[in-house]
Amino acid sequence: MKAVIQRVSEATLKVDGKIISQIGKGFVVYFGVEKGDDEAVCAKICKKISALRIFEDQNGKMNLSLREVNGEILLVSQFTLFADCAKGNRPSFFQAEQPERADQIYQKACQLLREEEIVVKTGIFGADMKILQNNDGPVTIILNSKEL
Repeated sequence: MKAVIQRVSEATLKVDGKIISQIGKGFVVYFGVEKGDDEAVCAKICKKISALRIFEDQNGKMNLSLREVNGEILLVSQFTLFADCAKGNRPSFFQAEQPERADQIYQKACQLLREEEIVVKTGIFGADMKILQNNDGPVTIILNSKEL
């Protein structure tokens, strides 16, 4: 499982020109599920996301978590995080989980993050989404469950 976390001041997600989700201060999290990932792996990565202290405190140090700043998450399913570009110029997505199972894990991630008392907004799984975000910093953190 991989998660690319970007600290934002705001973000909007549209499908077919219609606003589906909006957040203010928080994280846009691009969330990819790899073949073989399970709910235990999901729980581990969600715990890390909810606890990350990457917002500045009164001294300008990254020391505050999402909850401490009343931030929100826009959680976006992103199978392309498992693109393999080693051969040729067209990526292979062999390592990405099958859509039905990936959606189950994605929905579990939404549930787990909400259980941490975080507002979680979503896109539409498998849809062609357009995301407009104002990166704050910019701060981008990449989590790979194999490294946790």
